[in-house]
Amino acid sequence: MARPDWKKWLRSTRPIGGLAIIDRHHIYILPTRHGWLFTLLLIAMLLGSINYSLSLGFVLTFLLAGLGIVAMLHTWRNLAHLSLASGRLQPVFAGQLAQWEILLDCTDGWPRYAIALDSSTPKSGRIYADIDARGRQCVTLPLEALRRGWLKPGRLTVSTEFPLGLFHAWSHVELDASTLVYPRPARASQPWPMTANPAADGRIPATNGDEDLSGLRAYQAGDSSRRIDWKASARGQGLLTREFHGMADSTLWLDWSQTTGDPELRLSQLTRWLLDARDAGLAYGLRLPQQEIAIGQGAAHERRCLAALAPSGELA
Repeated sequence: MARPDWKKWLRSTRPIGGLAIIDRHHIYILPTRHGWLFTLLLIAMLLGSINYSLSLGFVLTFLLAGLGIVAMLHTWRNLAHLSLASGRLQPVFAGQLAQWEILLDCTDGWPRYAIALDSSTPKSGRIYADIDARGRQCVTLPLEALRRGWLKPGRLTVSTEFPLGLFHAWSHVELDASTLVYPRPARASQPWPMTANPAADGRIPATNGDEDLSGLRAYQAGDSSRRIDWKASARGQGLLTREFHGMADSTLWLDWSQTTGDPELRLSQLTRWLLDARDAGLAYGLRLPQQEIAIGQGAAHERRCLAALAPSGELA
């Protein structure tokens, strides 16, 4: 039986209009290990001063106690009225790290130091940030995408131990953010499926040989970097894409029925074929058990096909 997570009962700050502001009702604070050690030291100093009637001992004990109280106030103050907003969270392939941009701002004009952020997502990273009182700070939190489907960072923990490390203050924030995780591409591609529209000899035309070059055209979003004429770009002619003979007739159907193995292996192979077709400059379509995407090219077509492969659950 799984042990219940008591942290789920703690109050979380939720965004209003995309902006989450940490107020005093959502900040928790406890002594750290150094803080408890500091407290035991103060108790020992107080008992020694009482036992030996040391006036200077009392002065030093209460001076250090006041320092600890001021440090606790500053630790709490380092989180209060801090605002957070979710930035970009780009789609990635399974097994990669998704980069989540988070915008931090000081709504009261006070700087913040040593602010730690970490997500409840398994194997996510932790980052630290200092926020200038005069501007907004953008930080990037890495999230490991373990499986395909929708990735939601979940509850974000914002904490600090500034300035002396005697107290640990934290707050939970839930930001609206999600992204698609595409299937992990297969490492080695199998032969092209037999659904291509080849040239007259029955083979996919080569698209990267100089002998098949037919001309240059202006670069379009989604064109493979392998077909960009970098020499022309270096001469100041702008980005130009090389075109090859037979490229317009090179089409490919990525068909679920022509893959083998369990569903995850099939999706991995389709993803690999899709990336290979993009790099080769082929027009391609996608056929799944419950969906078909027509032949096309470009970045928008690629994102549409990858999104069709990403949702969790069985496709068969």
